[in-house]
Parts: sequence; structure tokens; C-alpha cells
Amino acid sequence: MVLNYIWIAFFLIAFLIALIRLIAFGDTEIFPALMNDTFDTAKLAFELSLGLTGILALWLGIMKIGEKGGIVSVFNKMVGPFLRKLFPEIPKNHPSIGPLIMNISANMLGLDNAATPLGLKAMEGMQELNPDKDRASNAQIMFLVLNTSSLTILPITIMLYRSQLGAQDPSDVFIPILIATFFSTLAGLISVSIFQKINLFDKTILVYLGGMTLLIAGIIAYFSTLEKDVLNAVSSTAGNFLLFTIIIIFMLMAIRKKVNVYEAFIEGAKEGFSVAIRIIPYLVAMLVGIGLFRTSGAMDYLVEGLADLIGWFGVDTDFIPAMPTALMKPLSGSGARGMMIDAMNTYGPDSFVGKLASVMQGSTETTFYVLAVYFGAVNIRNTRYAVSCGLIADLVGIIAAIVISYLFFH
Repeated sequence: MVLNYIWIAFFLIAFLIALIRLIAFGDTEIFPALMNDTFDTAKLAFELSLGLTGILALWLGIMKIGEKGGIVSVFNKMVGPFLRKLFPEIPKNHPSIGPLIMNISANMLGLDNAATPLGLKAMEGMQELNPDKDRASNAQIMFLVLNTSSLTILPITIMLYRSQLGAQDPSDVFIPILIATFFSTLAGLISVSIFQKINLFDKTILVYLGGMTLLIAGIIAYFSTLEKDVLNAVSSTAGNFLLFTIIIIFMLMAIRKKVNVYEAFIEGAKEGFSVAIRIIPYLVAMLVGIGLFRTSGAMDYLVEGLADLIGWFGVDTDFIPAMPTALMKPLSGSGARGMMIDAMNTYGPDSFVGKLASVMQGSTETTFYVLAVYFGAVNIRNTRYAVSCGLIADLVGIIAAIVISYLFFH
């Protein structure tokens, strides 16, 4: 429903501004420009989706190898003790624990197709324990906020779009996204824990959170000592090394389980074409709407207004053109993706704005969409503080994305 209003607003605002430009300033070129833009952006959306087919096939094949090799189960064992401490209301051997942990593990690995059904199953299990069926339980809120803050180890989709749009090194945003999404997840976890009075000084929680925080702090401290050219080279090398290492680990795990690696890859790769075809209508819709918004001049007014406001405080405003991605992210995943693509297409995928928009896109999940899907599945009406904690995570993730991108790319 939110996306419906946003999409209509793009068209109506573009029309009204164009009408004002025609009547008040005699701009007879504006309406032909708007119509030409609809054709151009629709063509771009189709070409972009079609070009993604090969890359999608590659990565979906690799992810299928990891899935069959048991990578989700490994993450289950790695993070299970920590997550069980965050859900004290759920009995140790309750059926919802398994899909809950596996959902979060799948999200961390970017396995969206596997994560959603597991998440719905976890919500159903937690709803059975919920004494007030219309009101979100503590466990459900913690689960939803961890999903919306979206700690992501493999931001595959973002790298795919960067590759298709001609980025020299599509994975150069890998480490910045990992750092930014860590901060958004940490903020969401802490905010919910304060509401629920969870003891963050518990030994298990301290070991996990403390260890991750020290690791991230060490990465930031190390990269902050490097010269810009050296930093980019080291970040690119480290990111690509980690990605290739993950591929090898997936293969070795599959071999250990006696999985036919080649057939597993083909099985996953077959999904690449159907996924690429499936996203065409969504990309066409969003890119046409955003294109009209930009061509009419509305995007410029928005960016210039934000720049004037931020500049009044004496803050550097180079990050402002990427802010439409951040503003759209809590509301609509496809809308934010469209804004990210628009930023990369307008400023270049290797520009500061293009890279920052990519990091913003990967720093958090779509808060209102996630809440609507998961709470709607179990008929929860009273979401309590889930929205506020999710938006806190979004805000921290966006701020972290800006700061980290200045460190790495500016």
C-alpha cells in the first residue's frame, strides 16, 4: 500500500511541476522530455534486468552449493547460543527456535528465498507462545527488528547491479556494507534489549557482541590509517579475497557432504533467468516513476533543499544526492533499489554518490515491508515498539553508511 502511494506521488508531482514550468515559464520542452524519459527508463530497466541474467545465474548457483553443503546449519551452530540468549521467552527445545535461528543465518548469507519461509514458520511458532494474539510478543519484536536491521555478510544483489551498471570493481562496497549493517543491527538489538530489559552484560552476549565490535573497530582503525589510494586497493583486495574464499568454502562443504557440486550449481543457476524476468515489471515501474521525478526537476529541488539545510550547519553536502535511497529504504525495497540504480546511472557507479547509495542500500532492510509481511502473517495488530526500534536501526545504519563511505571513498 505504501509503495502504491509513493509510485502515484512520483507521477503526480512530476506532472504538477511540469505544468507549472509550462504555464509560468513557457517551458514547452518539459512534457516531451517527460515522455521521452518514460521510454528511455523503461528500456534501461529491461536491459538491466536482461543483463543481470548471467550474473544472477552465477551467484544463485554458488548460493545453492552453499545451501546444499549445509552452510545455514553451520551458522546455526555458530550463532545459536547467542540468539537463544536474546529470546528468553522461548523454551529451549521449542519448534520455533530452529527456523528462527536458520532464518537469521540465511539472511546473513543473503539467502532471501530460504529466509522468508523460515521466518514465517518462526513467527507462527512464536505466535503459539503468545498469550495475547493481537499484540506482538517480546520474542516477535526482537525477531522482526533483527530482520529489519539485516546484518548481511554477502550483499550479492547490490554487487550484481553495480556490475551490470559498469562498476570497475563491483565488490568494493563489500567491507563498507558489512561495517554499516553491523552498526544498524547493533543499534536495533540494543534498543529492543532496553525495552525488554535483556541483560546485555550476560557472558554469552558479551562474548559475541564484544568480539564482533572489537573486530569491526579494528577494521575501521586499520583502514583509517591508510592513504586513500592504498585504502581502496587493500579494501578491494580484501573484499574479493573474502568473496572467493567463501565460494571455495561452499564447494568444500558440499564435497564433504558428497553433493554433486556441478549439478547443485546448475540447479541454482536455472533460477537466474526466472528471477531476472520476474524483476522486469518492478524495475520498469520504479525506474519510470523515479525518472519522471528527476526529469521534472523534483529530485533536484529535493536534493538542493536537503543540501541547503545540511549546509546551514556547516556540514559537507557531497552525500546529499544519495539520500533519496536512504529516505526510501524503510518504506520500499524496490523503491530504494530504484533510487540506488538512478544514483549510479546519474552520477556513475564508481562515483562517491554511486558507492554511498550502494552502501546505504545494504545497510538496512525495508522496515515497514518486513513488519507488514511477518506481523500480517500471524494477524498481529498491536506492534508495540517494533516500528520505533526498527527505525532507530535504520537511522544508525544510514549514518554509519555515510561515515564509512567518507572513510573509504571520499
